[in-house]
Amino acid sequence: MVIDCLEGKGAVYVVTAREMQELDRRTINDIGIPGIVLMENAGRGTCEHVRSYFPEIPGKRIIVLCGRGNNGGDGFVIARCFHNAGFNVKAFLFADRARVSGDALTNLDAFTAMGGSVEEIGDEQQWKDAGSHVLNAGLVIDALLGTGLSSEVMGLYRRVIEDINHASCIPVVAVDIPSGIDATTGAVLGTAVRADLTCTFGLPKMGLILFPGAEYAGSLEVVDIGIPRSLVSSAAITAHLMDQSGPGCFLPARAADSHKGTYGHALILAGSPGKTGAAAMASQSAMRAGAGLVTLGVPRTLNGILEAKLTEVMTEPLPDFGEGFLGPESWHGVQAVMGGKQAIALGPGIGDRGGTNELVYNILQEAAVPVIVDADALNALAKNRDVLKKAKAPLILTPHPGEMARLAGTTTSAIQCDRVEQARKFSREFGAIVVLKGARTVIAEPSGHVYLNPTGNPGMASGGMGDVLTGIITGLAAQGISPSAAAQLGVFIHGRIGDALAGKRAPIGLLATDLIDMIPEALLPFVER
Repeated sequence: MVIDCLEGKGAVYVVTAREMQELDRRTINDIGIPGIVLMENAGRGTCEHVRSYFPEIPGKRIIVLCGRGNNGGDGFVIARCFHNAGFNVKAFLFADRARVSGDALTNLDAFTAMGGSVEEIGDEQQWKDAGSHVLNAGLVIDALLGTGLSSEVMGLYRRVIEDINHASCIPVVAVDIPSGIDATTGAVLGTAVRADLTCTFGLPKMGLILFPGAEYAGSLEVVDIGIPRSLVSSAAITAHLMDQSGPGCFLPARAADSHKGTYGHALILAGSPGKTGAAAMASQSAMRAGAGLVTLGVPRTLNGILEAKLTEVMTEPLPDFGEGFLGPESWHGVQAVMGGKQAIALGPGIGDRGGTNELVYNILQEAAVPVIVDADALNALAKNRDVLKKAKAPLILTPHPGEMARLAGTTTSAIQCDRVEQARKFSREFGAIVVLKGARTVIAEPSGHVYLNPTGNPGMASGGMGDVLTGIITGLAAQGISPSAAAQLGVFIHGRIGDALAGKRAPIGLLATDLIDMIPEALLPFVER
C-alpha cells in the first residue's frame, strides 16, 4: 500500500510576488472586489494583529512610514484606523503628494480629512530633521516598499531603513513585507528593515519563509484580505509550507496480527574507514522510523566494528579487497542483498573513490525500489548526472548546499540565493525528488511542486544530522509510504525533534545521536487511528 500526503492538509500555499500580483488582479477584475476594499481589509487586519502583539502601545506615538505606492496606501489605512481609535499617530510620506495616485491617494486624503498628521519627506535632510519623532515613538510601521521591489534600495530609502534598524529598542511592524526584502527569494536588496512583526496579505510570500528574509520578518501573521479561495485553488500554485501540525502524511495504523515483515525491509549501503558512525546512525534511524527489518551492507573489513556498534540492525559484509571501501568488487554481493528490500539508502560515509563511484552508478541503474541518495553517493552523481535518467526506481536526493552546487554545476552561493528554483529545476530535469537541506529545507518534486519545512534550528548544524535524516526517510519508505510523503514527513519530524531538544537545552552541542531515540515519539501524531 502506498500512502501519499493528503491534499490540502498539513500545508499552506506560498506565493511568489508575481503570483500574488496575479491573484490581486483577478480578484479585482474577474470577481469585482475593488482594490480599495482589499486595501481596507489589509490595513484593518494589520491593526488587529498589532494591537494583539503590542498591547502596551496606547499613549505612545505610532509612526507610519509610507511610500507612494499601494504599500503606502496600506500604511495610510493603518494610520487612519489607529487615529480613529484614539491613538497618537503621525505619518511620513516619502514622496511628493502629487505623485500619489489611485487607492493610495484615496486613503491618504481620508487620513488627512480626519485630522491625521502627514509630513512629506523629500530628502535626507528633511528626514534628519524629523528623526526625533521616530526616536520618541512607541511603534514604527514600515509601509515604504512593497512586494514589487526588485532592485537594490538606494538613496533616501536606504538611509531611512538604516535609521529604523539602528533604533533597535523601538518595535517595528512591516506591512506585507519588510522593505528591502525580495518577496520571491528572500534576498536582502542592499538593505532591509528588521521587523519584529510582519503582517502579510492574502498568502505567505516565499521571501518571508526563506532566509534571510525570514529572519528580517520577525513573527509572521497572514491577514485575510478577501482573496476568494476559489481563485487560490485554481491558480496552480506549486509551493507549499508545511505547517506546525505536520505535513499531512500518515502512517497506517498497525494491525494486531502484523509482524516485522509487514513493515518492510530497508537496506543501508554505507561506511568506510573513519566513517562507520554514519553507517550506524543511518541504520539505527531507519529502525526507529519503523522499518520492520534493516540490513546494513558494509565493507567486509569494517563488519566487526559495525556488529559491535549495532544490535537490532543486521549487517551484511561485502567484498572490499581488505581496503574498507565498497567498490566494483562489491557489486555481486550488493545485487544479492538488494533482493527483497523495500527501500535502499546509499551513500552515508562510503567515501569518494573511483571504484565506489562505479558501484553507485550500478546500484542506481539496477535498483527496483526507492533509493535515498546521500553524501558521497551524491558526489559520485555530480561526476555523471546522466545516470539519474537511467534509474528504474524513484530516487530521493538529499544534498546540502555544497553537494547541490556540485550536482547542478554551480556555486554554493548561487544555490543559496535561489534555493527553491535551484531544487525545482534539478528535480524536473532529472526526475528525482530533491531534499535540499538547510534552514527551511526544500523538498522539490519532478512535477514542479515544492514543500518548505518550518522545523529545525541552528543547533542541528553538527555532523551526522544528515545521516539520521537519511535513515528516517529510508525507514518510512520501507513501510510503503510514497517517496514524496517519506521525504516530507522525514524532514519535518527530523527538524521537530531538533526543536524539542533545543527547547530543553541551549541550541549548542546537540548531537545527531541525541535525535535517534526520539524518532518514535515524534512519529506518534502521524499514525492513523
